[in-house]
Amino acid sequence: MIYINAFLFCGLVCLIGQLLLDLFKVTPGHITSLFVVIGSVLNINGIYDYFVKKCGAGAMLPITSFGHSLTHAAISGVNKNGLLGLFSSVFDLTTTGIVAAIVFGFIITVLFKAKD
Repeated sequence: MIYINAFLFCGLVCLIGQLLLDLFKVTPGHITSLFVVIGSVLNINGIYDYFVKKCGAGAMLPITSFGHSLTHAAISGVNKNGLLGLFSSVFDLTTTGIVAAIVFGFIITVLFKAKD
């Protein structure tokens, strides 16, 4: 059942993004920022953790999980080290993904030529 939930969750996120792109005058950057904020808000209210529990990797794959991870790390940092923990641990959970995106983006850029 978790596979079906993962597929439906990711599909719903993609459907909402495509509808926003088609129906409104927004750019992909606006949609990405909106989804990060939505993931963060859902994490603050404890809703995103429920999605992670029910959908597994399906909830950890879309861009909404980036907002969830940033907020989750910030909250745990504040609980551990006070206000200083907010700034020192905000990227603890997302560092690997950010570095992977930079490295793979560089490799793809070196290997392939962009079309005009």
